[in-house]
Parts: sequence; C-alpha cells; structure tokens
Amino acid sequence: MFTLYNSLTRQKEEFHSIKPDRVGLYTCGMTVYDYAHIGHGRKYTMDDVLRRTLTFLGYQVTHVQNVTDVGHLVSDADEGGDKMEKGALKAGKTVWEIAEFFTQHFYDSMDRLHILRPTVVCRATDHIQEQIDLIQRLIDNNVAYDTPEAVYFEVSKFLEYGQLFGQKLDEKEIAVREDVITGSYKRNPADFVLWAKRTGHHANHIMHWDSPWGDGFPGWHIECSAMSMKYLGETFDIHTGGEDHLSIHHPNEIAQSQAATGEPLAHYWIHHAFLMVDGQKMSKSLGNFYRVEDVIERGFNPISLRYLYLNSHYRKPLNFTWSGLEAAEKGLYSLLSWMQDVPAEEADEAYTQDSLIHRNNFIQSICDDLNTPKTLAAVWEMVRSDLPRGQKLKLMREFDEVLGFGLDDFRHIVIPEDVKELLDARNEARNSKDYSKSDQLRDQIDQLGYTILDTKEGSILRKKY
Repeated sequence: MFTLYNSLTRQKEEFHSIKPDRVGLYTCGMTVYDYAHIGHGRKYTMDDVLRRTLTFLGYQVTHVQNVTDVGHLVSDADEGGDKMEKGALKAGKTVWEIAEFFTQHFYDSMDRLHILRPTVVCRATDHIQEQIDLIQRLIDNNVAYDTPEAVYFEVSKFLEYGQLFGQKLDEKEIAVREDVITGSYKRNPADFVLWAKRTGHHANHIMHWDSPWGDGFPGWHIECSAMSMKYLGETFDIHTGGEDHLSIHHPNEIAQSQAATGEPLAHYWIHHAFLMVDGQKMSKSLGNFYRVEDVIERGFNPISLRYLYLNSHYRKPLNFTWSGLEAAEKGLYSLLSWMQDVPAEEADEAYTQDSLIHRNNFIQSICDDLNTPKTLAAVWEMVRSDLPRGQKLKLMREFDEVLGFGLDDFRHIVIPEDVKELLDARNEARNSKDYSKSDQLRDQIDQLGYTILDTKEGSILRKKY
C-alpha cells in the first residue's frame, strides 16, 4: 500500500491512480528570473523521489513541469511588478535572455542532483493561446469579469475557495508589502488576475500579446491550470509545490480550474517544507544563498546534498549547515564505497528469503508517505547485515532506482594504485599516532585530486569535484 499526505484533505491517504498503472504528475517549476538554489534542490529532489517511487511500483508516469517566464509578479497574489522584468533589469539583459539563461541553469543544477528531466517541460510564453482559451471559459461561466486594468477571477463565485487547504477567506493577507500595487477595480481583495492589461502600472510591460480583452499578458496562476490540463487532462493524479503555494497559488489554481471544468484539478496535493540555512531563511542579503555550484566549489559531491535531503521527511523543515553536509557526505560514501569491490556477476543470483525481508522493509518505508529517513535506515540495516555481498549489490541496485544516488557512478570510480598506497600509509601513521606524517600524506593525496573521509567504517577516498 502506497500512502501520501494529501494537503487538500489534511490526512494521509492510500494512493489510487485515475487510470490503472498510469500516473499524471504536475510539479510547479521555477520562475526563471534568478539562480536556482539548494532550497529549490530539496523540493525537486523530493519530487524526483516521488516520481521514482511511482515508477518502481510499476506506474507509467507522465511528469509535466512548467517554466514561468512571464506573469509572476512581485506579490504571489499576482500584483506589483513582474519578476522577469526585475531580473532582466538587474542582469542588464532582455527578459528573453534571462529566461533562457536561468532555465538552462535550473536544469543543469537539477542534473547535478540526479533529478530526472520531466516528460514535458512547458514554458508559459509558449502557451499563451491555451491560457486565453481557459480565461474565456471562465468568463463564459460567469466566474471572471473584465475591467479596464485586468480580467479578474471572482473568488466569491467559487464557494469552496475559502475552505481550500484549511484557510478562511478573511484570513488571507493581500498585498501587505508597501511596494505592491493592488488593483483598483477588484470586487473582492482576494480576486486575482487572469489577464493583465498593458495599462497603468503595466503600461510598459515588455512581454505582451493580443487577446480578446486587449494587449497584455497572463497572470501567474492561469498558466499552471492551462498547461497541466493540456498535457494531463482536466483532472489528473498528483500536483506538487512548495509550502508557500498553500495560501495563494494553489487555491487560485484549484478555483479557476474547477470553475472552468467542474472537475477537481488534481486528486492529491503534495507540499514540501522549506530548507533553512543556519536556522534562517535563505537570503542573498544574509550571505547564506547557496547554489549547487557553491557546494561543488567547496569540494563536495552534489549527490551528498541529495543524501542530506533524504535524511529529513519532505514535510518537515530542514536546516542546512556546512557541517551537516560534511556529515551527509561521509554517510553517503560509507553507504556506497563497499560496492566498488563487488563484481557485477555476484548480483545475478535470485533473491534469498532473507534478502526479500530487507527488500520489503525498504518498500514499506518509502511507501509510507515517502518516509526517506526510515527508508535510509532500512538501507543501512541491509548493508550492515550478514547477507552475501552479491545479494547486497542486487538490492542496492533496486533501491537506487528510488534513491537516485547513481550507483554506477560510484562503482565506476577507479582509484589509482598510488593513491591507494598513500591512503594505506596514512592509515598506518594514524594507527601509530604519527599525526604529523598522517597530515603530510593527507596533503599529498589532496594534491592528487582526492579527499579522505574518516568514517566509522574506516577511511574512504573521494574524488574531488
């Protein structure tokens, strides 16, 4: 049984797909006006684990992810200046140039974390007509209204709006920042933009298109509804996002989608908790804004970051520290280093009864709402067991289909003999408490492009990145 915590019902539910053996998965993507950071890495790693788990369980997954390259304004309530224009001004480039640059950076960063590319990557600017068509359906259904500044969705016409994700409509704070400019033609403060017109504050908006309501551009929320429904149908299985989407973006998506079709947009809503850095929110002004490149420049394998993410449940906040990443890297290499010495042919034998017990423990753990800390514990229990090493390798190959560490990458690392000899000499020096010589040998190994990780299981060589 595979269970997921459904944010919409606020309870853990047994997963059942709409179509047998097939899953439609939509994961909210990046607004590509700035660099992807390690907080994004956590969210998309856990989306990846979800997708890998579904595939492991035998589902054929169609994974759709948007690229927001227009319409996401400074306020998540779809008001204020456009983040794309803000990013372009900062970079001294056109909005089209920064969209291309940061989209490429995002997917390069995700590749380094072994995150599978989506089945469909869809840009908002490539789907303007789909968004216009959906807005027209909402107008025809009398749940949207045209004004001189924008076309708005009227939340009072969608009776469930104030109950989505446990929020009351009067609890929503709209445009609380001083630099956010709100609409003056709204019937309700919570009404949100479907189509912004090129007038007033947006008179000089760079990205704009013709529409039945005048020259302008789509709002942020409408893109996800239009594109998810295009590629997955009007109702699909799973929709994911960050916990910051719980208050505005996802309620707006649900409201406009269901008001248009009469069907629920998605059956399961998954939300990921934030990554904190040294106990604080990540911020460039605080100097704690880290990209995957920063992790690599510090000498860490980026997959150590993935291991760190998996040590915490996706619904719980995770605090990032460099010392925590160092511990995670030691854990990763301790977990996988033994496999280098196991010939592949040893893993060809059928599973024993004892092996199946470990396999079932792994499956039960990951199927419990993607409980990755419990899953890693099950992996360690298997590694430290008395199973033959060929059986362990066979199991690790299966487990890695879900964990995504890249088993073959570790198995194919060949440590030169002279580096191994230096490590042996260094271990002898440590055992003899000749720490001066031990440090000299460590420096020699470092100059050859390798780092030593001292773990409970012994000293491990790691190729520097």
